[in-house]
Amino acid sequence: MVGLKPPEVPPTATVKFFSAGTAACIADICTFPLDTAKVRLQIQGEVRIPRSTNTVEYRGVLGTLSTMVRTEGPRSLYSGLVAGLQRQMSFASIRIGLYDSVKQLYTPKGAESTGLLARLLAGCTTGAVAVTCAQPTDVVKVRFQALGALPESSRRYNGTVDAYRTIAREEGVRGLWRGTLPNIARNAIINCGELVTYDLIKDALLRAQLMTGEDGTESTAPRAIPIPKALTPPSCPTDNIPCHFVAAFGAGFCATVVASPVDVVKTRYMNASPGQYRNVPSCLLALLLQDGVAGLYKGFVPSFLRLGSWNVVMFISYEQLQRLVMLARSAPP
Repeated sequence: MVGLKPPEVPPTATVKFFSAGTAACIADICTFPLDTAKVRLQIQGEVRIPRSTNTVEYRGVLGTLSTMVRTEGPRSLYSGLVAGLQRQMSFASIRIGLYDSVKQLYTPKGAESTGLLARLLAGCTTGAVAVTCAQPTDVVKVRFQALGALPESSRRYNGTVDAYRTIAREEGVRGLWRGTLPNIARNAIINCGELVTYDLIKDALLRAQLMTGEDGTESTAPRAIPIPKALTPPSCPTDNIPCHFVAAFGAGFCATVVASPVDVVKTRYMNASPGQYRNVPSCLLALLLQDGVAGLYKGFVPSFLRLGSWNVVMFISYEQLQRLVMLARSAPP
């Protein structure tokens, strides 16, 4: 078995809630520079009020990272990390940690397995609730990540707490929930492209026994024969790190493809100066007029690098943390 053995007793909702938030924080720490590069590339070329001639041009992921280190110092790669971790502890705990519980609510009683519709509804529900609760932390995170792209005179925040206060004072409490609707749309899409895809790929790998063995090598057993439902996790020997890695990588790619357009609009709208855009549709229209349809996929490569690697780190950590907690709880005193 690669990694910790699945526990005999399934993790509780509380364990999943705690494990999801912690795993997301671990993933954020590992991939935050890629997320910052993505934000810088997405807002590049945006017409700002007031306009500045002192702008830095970013080219590609590595070019963006090296330019930031050269012009702003290494610490700029983690600008907004505190708000990012606050976001994950509230956001990921809900959208990922409660996914299985909500999925069961949508599954008809007596059903042998969970259908696609129930998974999609669960993903949309937990994503929307999570955004509603954690939106202020996302606004502050994006503002800090974009801060270095602004001239010194336009940098208004001295820290995370000051950012919350300043936004609430200058833009009203509604300013902390700026971009909630596009963010709900984005995370409903990401949850369906991420959690549901992970769920389906993992389930397919487990049933086909593609990754059995103590060392994670392929099984020599016939692949066409599915594992009976009684042998699916936690007792299935294929429920290991290689399985989680493949499922997470596929989930990251699907999520990036479907969510990039909404992500670009969300980032621009949340980072906009007061009065720059009338509403979300006007932000989308300005983007299309300025950059065309290709503008909707600005920063796609860093988005995929970030979301793909984030998913791999998060899901592997999530699965292992659940098992670690359950193992600690079941250990004799």
